[in-house]
Amino acid sequence: MSRFSFKKLSSNYALLLMIVFGGFLVFGFSENVKGPALPRMQSDLGLDELQIGLLLAFNSLGYLLACSFTGWLDRKLGLKLTTILSFGSMALSGLFIYWASTYTTLSAAYFFMYIGNGLLEIALALLAARIFTRNTGTMMNLAHFFYGLSSMVAPLIAASLMGVNLFGGELGWRGMYALMLALSLLPMLPALAAKLPNEETSGEERIPLRHFMKDTSAWLIVLVLSFGVISELAVGGWLVNFLEKAYGWSTEASSGMLSAFFVCFTAARLVLGPVTDRIGYTRSLILFSAFSGLCSIGAVIAGEGGAFLFALAGVGIAPIYPTVMALLADRYAGNSGTAISFTVTMMGIASVLGNFAIGAITDGIKRLFADGAESGGGLIAGLQAGYIFIGFCALLCSITACFLYRSLSRQKQLI
Repeated sequence: MSRFSFKKLSSNYALLLMIVFGGFLVFGFSENVKGPALPRMQSDLGLDELQIGLLLAFNSLGYLLACSFTGWLDRKLGLKLTTILSFGSMALSGLFIYWASTYTTLSAAYFFMYIGNGLLEIALALLAARIFTRNTGTMMNLAHFFYGLSSMVAPLIAASLMGVNLFGGELGWRGMYALMLALSLLPMLPALAAKLPNEETSGEERIPLRHFMKDTSAWLIVLVLSFGVISELAVGGWLVNFLEKAYGWSTEASSGMLSAFFVCFTAARLVLGPVTDRIGYTRSLILFSAFSGLCSIGAVIAGEGGAFLFALAGVGIAPIYPTVMALLADRYAGNSGTAISFTVTMMGIASVLGNFAIGAITDGIKRLFADGAESGGGLIAGLQAGYIFIGFCALLCSITACFLYRSLSRQKQLI
């Protein structure tokens, strides 16, 4: 009987790993095909940089909305149904984007996709926290390695698919989104077959939200994650745009640099996970985010010859999210569901503001320094300012992590 139970447990654990790893693969595709697609959307629909920033910021509200109620869905429906719902909504959003023909309908479709993104991110974070109870830093980074793996190839695949001729016409960004998001149906299959651990079966006890609202360290963790995620996700949305318009690179070359960023990003998550367990989560956050910020800002200052630094910044920013998730899982063991939902929801608010700020800075500086004698001079200055802000967010992540280190040290809770 025990042998049968062991086989059953091993089989179910394998299915759980397929959900987590497959889910992060899909999440990476959904987040990072937008790099090559945004310039095409901008051209087709006649959008300026501020509208792009508003598109990303407004639709981040969908992500924020999903983060706020995913924990409630987990408690009411269970993690299994919540996870299945997240995969299904992602696939459906691809069809909505395919049918989008105006800025308004595209915004609505993106809003729905971000709801799916929020559902999926929280569901995967809860599942990972409940099954990775040993070597948490290493396993969290390994899980997020699959996000980096798909992110690494997503820009190249997206650029290639948009040029494919199908049924007498070009697939374009609409068809590309529909195909890529349809991949969400694949990890739904093991989710249907597996037994997912709910909060009750994992032995967790809910604690009041006000506990986190009064915890200084909890708010510092929110700030660390917020600055890190703004810097990480902004690369997927703005790097291709920057390289094409500031340096005149082709879509293929720009997408190649974005893929190089994710090569470094992916390798870092595969290699640096054990480092975070060894030197500690908070020290890791300080060092890695500072490195990323300096690389991003240095790349802009150095000009086209320093473009490789854009890719190298991926090494530092990659461990931030999984390391924070590991910190939450260990520090709030037994209450990870509430801690993760609170932290990621607050991070979503910052993400909305961050996306808006990048677009506003880029457009504002473009208008301020617009020079009729030099075509595109104002746009280049705006793009440079926007990308420096991306690097500055990584530096703020490091600075905030220093305050977190001090706070946890005082409480004798360093992990």
